[in-house]
Amino acid sequence: MRAALLEALAGIVGPAQVLRDGDLSAYEADWRKRWRGRALAVVRPGSTAEVAAVVRACAAHGTTIVPQGGNTGLVGGGVPDASGTQVLLSLQRLNRVRSLDAANLTLTVESGCVLQAAQQAAAAAGLLLPLSLAAEGSCTVGGNLATNAGGTQVLRWGNARELCLGLEVVTAAGDVWDGLTGLRKDNTGYDLRDLFIGSEGTLGIITAATLKLAPQPAAVVTAFAACGSLEGCVRLLALARARLGSGLTGFEVMGRFALELVARHFPQLPRPLPAAQWTVLLEASDVEGEAEARARFESLLGAALQDGMVADAVVAESLAQSKALWHVRESIPLAQAEEGLNIKHDISLPVSAIPRFVERTDAELATRWPGVRLVNFGHLGDGNLHYNVQAPEGADAKRFLADEEHAVNRVVFDAVAACGGSFSAEHGIGALKRDELAARKSPVALGLMRAIKAALDPQGLLNPGRLL
Repeated sequence: MRAALLEALAGIVGPAQVLRDGDLSAYEADWRKRWRGRALAVVRPGSTAEVAAVVRACAAHGTTIVPQGGNTGLVGGGVPDASGTQVLLSLQRLNRVRSLDAANLTLTVESGCVLQAAQQAAAAAGLLLPLSLAAEGSCTVGGNLATNAGGTQVLRWGNARELCLGLEVVTAAGDVWDGLTGLRKDNTGYDLRDLFIGSEGTLGIITAATLKLAPQPAAVVTAFAACGSLEGCVRLLALARARLGSGLTGFEVMGRFALELVARHFPQLPRPLPAAQWTVLLEASDVEGEAEARARFESLLGAALQDGMVADAVVAESLAQSKALWHVRESIPLAQAEEGLNIKHDISLPVSAIPRFVERTDAELATRWPGVRLVNFGHLGDGNLHYNVQAPEGADAKRFLADEEHAVNRVVFDAVAACGGSFSAEHGIGALKRDELAARKSPVALGLMRAIKAALDPQGLLNPGRLL
């Protein structure tokens, strides 16, 4: 039966696009190297019609499918299991920009289009695709939508869901739903688009999307500000919102140890400010011009310094300096990886609850695991923290992860729940948090999710064992 399926797949996409031999780790292992599986084959279709035909062939043979974009996920949602029976469907060849409608402010791209390539297509037309992630040079639009990615500009533009107007999707039956509308208003029944966004490839396979664009700002100003406390960071956020309004496009927070790791592992990167308990990266866009944007920004920081919520600040003087500040922030995950395996948390909280959550959870973790190191950073502007736990200095990081992950997660997630937060903000559920979802989501919500899954994928062919 497997031989018959492989022959059918080769007939659909061509023998060169059905990979079985050689080093397939780029497909079979996740970015964090925590998950590694073995696929029956890696299949690389080159069109939506080929995706649909592959799904129909797999359905006919009862073979499950794992869709994959850029394989940059962090929750084990896009790699096969170890059975050697699943088809890994790589969408990287579906990478074309189909159209750009400048008057309608929309861009239609295929799901395998790398996010950075989509951004560049918009920029070439003098427009902005506001979705921005540290992995934008390798993550794909389809993966961004399948996981409802967040990123650094959510407080201004929203998650990937808010930036998508329409989708093209191959269903579990191998049918193609063409919902590539560029309309802002379309009340003609259930919103199927929102059903597939964030479903992590368990309900259908996204093959193309129509995205919202915006005019390019006339000026962008970036700064680092040092704060002595998280309360000060929250107060600075409130002041920035009041002074800058919708011009505030980035508000990132970085704990002292997070930046110490960057300095340790990437000493060539700049250190714009002396070490502080908390450092904030602020970014603002302006439609008027550089002088006006800088004047507003400097007025904001001056007021924050005078008030005492900020101890020091530096404003980028050029685009190169702005990129350097962002590079420091985006190097934190890479520095963590250099330091060793760690227990990652992608949590969401009301902004007002973040200082209390961090103070109490830091203390409980330090009491139960003396010497544990907390790598705390993230998107304070939208309440999303990457609250990661590194093993004590000199400890075996791999052993600490294996032995303590469950207990650490319970402490962190119980504290998140007590604050009315979510244990998964932007990374998704995948395989890593599936049991956590089952334990913490309401039975009513889980029942509705399972009913949707059963209706759209009755054979359970699409990304089984993920999310549900």
